[in-house]
Amino acid sequence: MREKRIIVAIDGYSSCGKSTVAKALAKKLNFVYIDSGAMYRAVTLYFIRHAIDVGNPQQIEEALQNIQIDFINQGGKTAVMLNKEDVTTAIRSMQVSGYVSEISSIKAIREAMVGLQQQMGERCSLVMDGRDIGTVVFPHAQVKIFMIADPKVRADRRFKELKATDPNITLEEVFENLAHRDFQDTTRKESPLIHAEDAITLDNTNLTEEEQLNVLIGEIAKHCPECVSQGRIPGPSSN
Repeated sequence: MREKRIIVAIDGYSSCGKSTVAKALAKKLNFVYIDSGAMYRAVTLYFIRHAIDVGNPQQIEEALQNIQIDFINQGGKTAVMLNKEDVTTAIRSMQVSGYVSEISSIKAIREAMVGLQQQMGERCSLVMDGRDIGTVVFPHAQVKIFMIADPKVRADRRFKELKATDPNITLEEVFENLAHRDFQDTTRKESPLIHAEDAITLDNTNLTEEEQLNVLIGEIAKHCPECVSQGRIPGPSSN
């Protein structure tokens, strides 16, 4: 008998550690992991490189026709491919971070990416993280998670990540960038970042990665009987 397809949707603010916990969760459940944010970053990188005018609908449409995004496994890690080029590191630059919210707010781009994401969800069980996964992409996902963390903690995490590749970056720049992105993500017209009514809230300000995973496994056991029946995780404690 074919196992039922299960979707775990993780939404939340920038630098809340969504991708980290999503990857760990997908590995634990033996699901496919999809980083939707990386898809928008790849599009943003393409637009920057090709000087696409975001005010020109024809240029946007033509650009989307020439963009191919894939996720491949490289030595146990997921690489983001843009037109067969590994852009895993390039899409995390501050330049891309500065434009990704603007690019991802464009209706034509969101519709194209959501379509691709939904196609992925039709093929297999998966864990996907982003801004509108539980509200727009998979509103009927069996499990929805909304991640939050203190803004200063988020900025510090992001700063440490970027410092390795950009030694001139400052904590103030990162904090301002995150605040700007939060504003754009929550106020944009197309698929704004909002907390789905049936989403589980996870504040990971003071949680380690292991603690986050354990909390989510416990919540999933309560909300996703299919995950338990398929033997992917133990059932909820009776205590």
